[in-house]
Amino acid sequence: MKTIKYLVLGALMMGSSAPMMAQDNKTVIAEISKVIKAHPADLKDQVKDVYKKNKKNGEVLVGIGRAFYDVKDTVNANVYADYGIKLKYAPAFVLKGDLKALAGDGGGAVELYDQAIYFDPKDPVPYYKYASVYRKISPSQAVAKLEDLRAQRPDVAVDAMIGRIYYQSNDFDQAIAAFKKADLAKMEERDVRSFAMSYFLKQKYAESLEVAKAGLAISPRDAGYNRLAFFNCTDLGNYDEALKYADALFNKSDSASFTYYDYTYYGNALSGAKRHDEAIAMYQKALQQEIDNKDKRAGVIKQLAEAYKEKDDYVNAIKTYDEYLGAVSQPTATDYAGLAQLYIQYADTLSGAARTDNFKKAEEVYVKLQEKFPTAEEYATFMRARVNAYIDPETKDGLAKPLYEKVVSMIEPKAEKDKSDCARLIECYRYLGYYYLLNNDKEASKGFWAKIVELDPANQMAKQALEQLSK
Repeated sequence: MKTIKYLVLGALMMGSSAPMMAQDNKTVIAEISKVIKAHPADLKDQVKDVYKKNKKNGEVLVGIGRAFYDVKDTVNANVYADYGIKLKYAPAFVLKGDLKALAGDGGGAVELYDQAIYFDPKDPVPYYKYASVYRKISPSQAVAKLEDLRAQRPDVAVDAMIGRIYYQSNDFDQAIAAFKKADLAKMEERDVRSFAMSYFLKQKYAESLEVAKAGLAISPRDAGYNRLAFFNCTDLGNYDEALKYADALFNKSDSASFTYYDYTYYGNALSGAKRHDEAIAMYQKALQQEIDNKDKRAGVIKQLAEAYKEKDDYVNAIKTYDEYLGAVSQPTATDYAGLAQLYIQYADTLSGAARTDNFKKAEEVYVKLQEKFPTAEEYATFMRARVNAYIDPETKDGLAKPLYEKVVSMIEPKAEKDKSDCARLIECYRYLGYYYLLNNDKEASKGFWAKIVELDPANQMAKQALEQLSK
């Protein structure tokens, strides 16, 4: 137990030249920090021995205080910070400020950081500490403090620090602007990562990828950079390249841990590369992970349904999409329309009764959509009309007729009609014009084709129909 103590005391016996003394201080601090972390029974005595030898040595006193801070012993950390403050040693004010910040006293912290700057205006640490606390109140004033540092130390990468402050404040546009002014090659690793993340969060994937690659050039086994490169390539649609980075993330990165989000992105990349079975397996893997939000989980289920659809497995696509509707907290009208579309697409692959049955299931979904979202009645009615036209492709039974007529009655009275209104009316008129033509009511048919020409004078089908009906 005395071994560490003797090492510490031995360190105190070293020479006294200025450069050697600096080395001695670092050695003393390193050794006593080990003791404080180990917390032996005679900790108090060992620390006291070092203190007695260094009562006037601010660097060692603050080093002891910082070691206590690191093990969350704030009582002793405060004691040694105060010893350093009595010596007017600037880093002691920084340590005391950190303790104030830890206790939730931001105002007290910035006052102490300001005092540290007063005693050593060239040290960048208290400027950044000040800015980090003040950013919660005013990011612009935090940045102003860093500009004071630029005046004192033109050699310090102030722009990168400013970028860091804006990044921590979730102002990604300002973060990007600041990081772009800094020398990427001289940035700290955390700033390079924040730069890449800022671009990613602003959906500037190509720029984010470029910065992530710069990070990978230095740290090729870094999980964070491989993840960002993987995500960016996926969002850019560069799926083959994305899968290379996915392999690097999952198999060639140090200390990598994975979340549902990683597996979901892997599924997206595999799906984009048309490797649908592997994509499905990856989405299923994502659903096995802990997901802290039911809507996020529902989103993965929806992507799994899409993967089934992409491989034309409509049975599982529909089943899984139905699970999604049950899992999401508030399904939208668009969500219900998605299920109806799956039934329609599935029906298109079938024939006979199975085809009709799935079209009818699609119509049932549109009916439910209208019941849940009354404001979507026009859309639901229009889609029901279209589905019935699919069931009766030769218009023998006129199944879609009453529904298209209802859509016409809803749109025609509108004082102003947008492009969507006009497109729907043209489809309705075309169906009704053809229906009446088949039923030998030429006058009624002509009326609907003429309405199409009013909306779309260049419509060749309508003009040809009117020409034939006029003979």
